[in-house]
Amino acid sequence: MHQAGDKRKLQLNDLEELWHDAYENAKLYKERTKAYHDKLLVRKEFHDGQKVLIYNSRLRLLPGKHKSRWFGPCMVTKVFPHGAVEVYSPQKCQSFKVNGHRVKPYIEVNFAPRDRDLASQDLALQAVQYVAPPSEASSSGQQ
Repeated sequence: MHQAGDKRKLQLNDLEELWHDAYENAKLYKERTKAYHDKLLVRKEFHDGQKVLIYNSRLRLLPGKHKSRWFGPCMVTKVFPHGAVEVYSPQKCQSFKVNGHRVKPYIEVNFAPRDRDLASQDLALQAVQYVAPPSEASSSGQQ
């Protein structure tokens, strides 16, 4: 009977060692995956006066296939140290506090209509250059 008790204690010790090793391996795995994912994260830093877009996460029944969930542009009025951002919305004429993860920078792109007109004129000039002049076409056809 005494031998059976000793054998059971050894089995329990082995089981506890296996449990401890599994716990340590899981802890190491979790640390490595966290370090890998944190390395891929890009910190977003905002400053006062910057234009941003806000993600609208509210679910709707039929939001539409091509409808954007980004609202804005809004103006940053204050940045808090814990990651929150206070923004002013000109569409709603109010300011409110938003989680920094729901905000992304707004990039303005201005297309001047003059540039488009110049580009179309350049294309038209290139097309005219490739048309053979009438004097060469008539002279080559007569010979």
